[in-house]
Amino acid sequence: MGRHKSRSSRRLHPTRPLAGGSYPHCETKRDGDHVVRNVPAGRATKIYTCPGCLHPIPPGTPHIVAWPHDPIGFGTESPVSQRRHWHTGCWQSRP
Repeated sequence: MGRHKSRSSRRLHPTRPLAGGSYPHCETKRDGDHVVRNVPAGRATKIYTCPGCLHPIPPGTPHIVAWPHDPIGFGTESPVSQRRHWHTGCWQSRP
């Protein structure tokens, strides 16, 4: 009889991130906490304008997407609607 992996051994392997991107994490900047996610080159399919330098982020360029972590009160737009795509260096140099 063959041996099957126990359920506990399956838990040792992390689940894959949604949609093939990276896992979101929290970073604190001068203006508060932000949810940050790395966008790998293979998932970067559109042109975005970096709010840090106002230059384009062309398709195929790995970069960061970030949005405010704090929930906004009822009747206002979602923090996710405030997400912005940043060059990795622009985001890292942001205070």
